[in-house]
Amino acid sequence: MKKMMGVLAVAGALLISACNTVEGVGRDVSSAGNTVAKTADGAK
Repeated sequence: MKKMMGVLAVAGALLISACNTVEGVGRDVSSAGNTVAKTADGAK
């Protein structure tokens, strides 16, 4: 659980710092979603 929260915190920081356009936001959200999905699969 702590690992997942850490991933979410990093993803949130990246979203805030890297999204200059709507397209950038979409890519950042997609990337964060993929990271969370991989982490969830690894925790099974």
